Amino acid sequence: MKKVAISIGDLNGIGIQLALENHDTVKTFVEPVYCIDRKMLEQAAGKLALPVPDDFVTTEPFADPFTIRPGTVDAASGAYSYGSFVHAVTLARAGKVDAVTTLPIHKKAWELAGIAYKGHTDALRDFFDAEAIMMLGCPEMYVALFTEHIPLRDVPKAINEADLTRFLVDFYRTARPASTVAVLGLNPHAGDDGVLGNEEKIIQSAIDSATAILKKEIPSLFTIHYSLFTEPMVPDIAFTSHIRSRYTHYVAMYHDQGLAPLKALHFDEGINISLNLPILRTSVDHGTAFDIAYRGKTVYASSYLNALKYAAGHPD
Repeated sequence: MKKVAISIGDLNGIGIQLALENHDTVKTFVEPVYCIDRKMLEQAAGKLALPVPDDFVTTEPFADPFTIRPGTVDAASGAYSYGSFVHAVTLARAGKVDAVTTLPIHKKAWELAGIAYKGHTDALRDFFDAEAIMMLGCPEMYVALFTEHIPLRDVPKAINEADLTRFLVDFYRTARPASTVAVLGLNPHAGDDGVLGNEEKIIQSAIDSATAILKKEIPSLFTIHYSLFTEPMVPDIAFTSHIRSRYTHYVAMYHDQGLAPLKALHFDEGINISLNLPILRTSVDHGTAFDIAYRGKTVYASSYLNALKYAAGHPD
């Protein structure tokens, strides 16, 4: 059974409720180590009126304690959630756990705490000096994002052959798709042969270059009976049921192009996976839900459990 460090997320949100309520299920398939100290755990459990399981393994303190304020964006909670995340990564880097699973943080709280990163993935890139790839989804459909948290106006100029080629190569190596990867175009109708934009020419060149690199690097790929990547696909049909029946892995050019359809189809069960790193990191694919935190509301656990199941079943 794999040991997984669970970064507890923003304690003003729903993460700790997920951890406490689902512990008995989680421990049947992973050995969880919760990156929260006992004092903060007892405060959160008291506010939730939930018991703390006897075998709920916590860690030593790693950040200053604070008073939990449910549903509030504040610096103290941001600093604690960041400390929990760093502690989880440190355990993984030292080989003391097999993977990291993160509960939701609040980006504004990190900013208020003076943390330079916009989120987990940005931080992981810096920690490991690696081009981490953000892939989200579930076994029915995974979507990788070429560009992530940048303004939409900046997306076209971010699409260049060298960076996209590297991205496609790294994605194929680490995602290990069992069939062709569907690569989305940027423009309506995938540019209509340049009538509506020409970024698709760049995307196609990157696809060709990535295919050549991968087949040279992995000779067995010459024996497969399908292309490694599609041509730039028309975005508005890419997620129809007919097309989805052919593909399990997609590459989107920008955040909402990939995540709007994914969340419409698989919001509850989707997870976030950081690829191309020396450690395995999975995460829930939802936020802190401040509107329901500590209010006795049901918190659906599908994403959390799926994130841990991916960590448990990953061959690395």
